Amino acid sequence: MDTQEKYAKYVNTSFVKSIEPVVFASAEGATVTAVDGRTYLDCFAGISVVNTGHRNPRVVAAAREQIDKFIHCASYIYYAPPVADLAERLAQITPGRLQKTFFGNSGAEAIEGSMRLARAYTGRHEFIALQMAFHGRTNATLAVTGNQARKTHGGPYLSGVAFAPAPYEYRCRFCEGRCTLACADAVEDVIQYQTGGDVAAFIAEGVMGEGGIIVPPEGYFQRVKEILDRHGILFIDDEVQSGFGRTGKMFAIEWYGVEPDIMAMAKGIADGFPLGAFIAPPEIADSFQPGEHLSTFGGNPVCCAAALANIDVLLEDRLPQHADELGQWTMARLRDLAGEHQIIGEVRGKGLMIGIELVASRETKEPAPIQATEIRRICRENGVLIGVGGQRSNVLRLQPPLTITRDQISQALDVLETAFASLAVTA
Repeated sequence: MDTQEKYAKYVNTSFVKSIEPVVFASAEGATVTAVDGRTYLDCFAGISVVNTGHRNPRVVAAAREQIDKFIHCASYIYYAPPVADLAERLAQITPGRLQKTFFGNSGAEAIEGSMRLARAYTGRHEFIALQMAFHGRTNATLAVTGNQARKTHGGPYLSGVAFAPAPYEYRCRFCEGRCTLACADAVEDVIQYQTGGDVAAFIAEGVMGEGGIIVPPEGYFQRVKEILDRHGILFIDDEVQSGFGRTGKMFAIEWYGVEPDIMAMAKGIADGFPLGAFIAPPEIADSFQPGEHLSTFGGNPVCCAAALANIDVLLEDRLPQHADELGQWTMARLRDLAGEHQIIGEVRGKGLMIGIELVASRETKEPAPIQATEIRRICRENGVLIGVGGQRSNVLRLQPPLTITRDQISQALDVLETAFASLAVTA
């Protein structure tokens, strides 16, 4: 019985439409080798996780060195040097006064912990999130997720959650031709008309990943933060997918000049080792009372050692800057491609977090999810792995390791161009 057969018989996969027929044998940098010997250029990075590349030598070495010392110690019962060192490092690289970190195991834990901390500090209980947002798959994080497909069969969810419009310029229902930041002003209306005036925090991603790589317009977060500050509401910045160099800065919120009150992190934090975290200024972080929060495996020393090395690689190799420069070059090529194929409605993104929205008609903007799935299949069969996302599963996602070279991304774009040409012929 091979791996795929064992998956079919023993692994619960009913929650996904299908699994890409690629059985990993090994991976290095931006390249994956399958058990059948085929190699693939990975332009999805394990859902935006291996930012410094598969099996980055420095990350692997740091993890191995820590394994030889000790693997687990219950980091909230005893002291572990890698935990202290990583917390210090995060305080140094995150914006503003963010200083004290809680470590868990995943992005969902980081978001849910952030929500609990916001309630503990403010004494309030409600939240405001964005339509089309995705924040995790626990009960609390699904409560602040604005995507029906993700929430089906999971409710009832937490009460006291209101949703503001997504800052989605391509499908904006407020502005005609010129952005007025009406989507930001709508947060005021949500507070006034959809809540009981007991809002602890507003939660949003710097770039909305699962929503379809939605980049908020310039000035959006400044306007929202002004509204939040007037009402004494905290801002939770979800950097789970957009953090650690992905958008061309260490954290996506840095593009907007706004300081979050709490920041949640995971995915790219440790280059594939399972680790989540949330960080806040001391006065907010210290709001938890004894017994109110804990994690048995949180702050795993091996994962923290890997994260420290990962951050060093990101900074010393200037990978955020590389992502910014290569991302601009990539999007320019993609926009040229859009000029040749009417199915491409919009190309958008920041750094190497790029979305290509496919539409059946540019006039109606009707989503084209079937074609998106087909493009992904053609790319895979030609040796390139990409993602598909968006509210209607019609957005191609390019989120490769930040170590990818221009030659490699050029190869991927050549394959993508072939895929669009093939789709046009069969249409």
